[in-house]
Amino acid sequence: MDRRAFLEHATVSGSVAVVGPVLPALARGVRRPTERVAAPFELEEATIAGLQAGLESGKYTARSLVTAYLQRIEELDRKGPALRAVLEANPDALAQAAALDAERKAKGPRGPLHGIPVLVKDNVATRDRMQSTAGSLALAGVAPPGDAFLVERLRAAGAVLLGKANLSEWANFRSTHSSSGWSGRGGQCRNPYALDRTPSGSSSGSGVAVSANLCAVAIGTETDGSIVSPSTCCGIVGIKPTLGLVSRTGVIPIAHSQDTAGPMARSVADAATLLGALTGVDARDEATAASAGRSRTEYTSVLDPAGLKGARLGVCRSRFMGYSPATDALMEGAIDALKRLGAVVVDPADIATAGQFDESEFAVLLYEFKADLNKYLGEWAPAAGAKTLADLIAFNERTKEKEMPYFGQEIFVQAQAKGPLTDQDYLRALDKNHLLARTQGIDTVMAEHQLDALIAPTGGPASLIDLVNGDPGGGGSFSSPAAVAGYP
Repeated sequence: MDRRAFLEHATVSGSVAVVGPVLPALARGVRRPTERVAAPFELEEATIAGLQAGLESGKYTARSLVTAYLQRIEELDRKGPALRAVLEANPDALAQAAALDAERKAKGPRGPLHGIPVLVKDNVATRDRMQSTAGSLALAGVAPPGDAFLVERLRAAGAVLLGKANLSEWANFRSTHSSSGWSGRGGQCRNPYALDRTPSGSSSGSGVAVSANLCAVAIGTETDGSIVSPSTCCGIVGIKPTLGLVSRTGVIPIAHSQDTAGPMARSVADAATLLGALTGVDARDEATAASAGRSRTEYTSVLDPAGLKGARLGVCRSRFMGYSPATDALMEGAIDALKRLGAVVVDPADIATAGQFDESEFAVLLYEFKADLNKYLGEWAPAAGAKTLADLIAFNERTKEKEMPYFGQEIFVQAQAKGPLTDQDYLRALDKNHLLARTQGIDTVMAEHQLDALIAPTGGPASLIDLVNGDPGGGGSFSSPAAVAGYP
């Protein structure tokens, strides 16, 4: 299904004038609202600024926005093209929206996210009546004891937590043969541009939901590519922040040396707005200490149409281009556009060490996954039957018909075999990563050419979904150097 056909299918809820009862709500406990939207508005490609203008004018309310998005989720995510981007709607979303409407009326809005429906990836803890499972049946029914730090920030900004997004189970860190967007809890998430194509991952549902206008904006997470890759495949904007800009407290981990959360949106302005709400120093995440006095709570003010004039941008070609003629053609067009906007383009500006830290990166991820996940399960999922990674491996074996119908858990097994974070093999791999990705990698090329930024593709064309063989291998993604270096 192409984009035009997809949007035509959605016309009932796309130009939403809810003039009758909405369809049955997705989540148990969300009662069918009796109210009607006072005036029609466009969900398709709606911006935060546009939604806020409508909320301020009284054209609609936060509750009517939530009602309309829930209807669209029902029609497109469960029925119609069956995108499977949303695991569950928040049973408290309508109540949250109503309270924020009353607050707006009494005191005015808190800020640009007041009343805006936000979808959160299902590896981010919330204290609502929602689960936080990383897509795994092993954590089904387990409610975290509190909010992740970034969710606390969203609530403080006045956002409405619309629901939880599907994802590649365990953020694509269970099997080397996994299909991006598949989870035991949610099934296979599908690309809204072409239903037989991968949405990529691991923030698959977040990317699809934003692209298909099932929410205003969404939260994704990334260890290496999991925000930028689905953003590429779903045609949206994703920002992978600098490590420590956004707290990881309450986020189901892969590796603390690379994990971060970030915004996924349909425009740069919306991504910047959402990013500003997420930042802040968190005493429970020591990586955020580095952002003290350096982060912002508002990024849209620095968006400048003339900001590229004189900016020095380096093109990373080696190892990132030459894999897809279509992608290369788009990159050449983008480079030409940057030049027209006044950028000084240094071409090429290659990272000499790219590809030299692949094995050491994977080793670090294996070590940290075991340690970090065991810690998370103890603190954030105390009621779960699985208390450790070893317990999860055993659970998957017991429930392999549901949890492993297509691919296994060889990464889990490899991680379980690793020792503590005091092992010399781990420490050497970590040092190698920092040396090759950061010091001799990005830092060197940036200094050599006096660059402001590097540009390269974040992936190629979306491949066909293949549940039997998993995602095909390939190249052309610039995510790894930045991920390993801890850079945006």
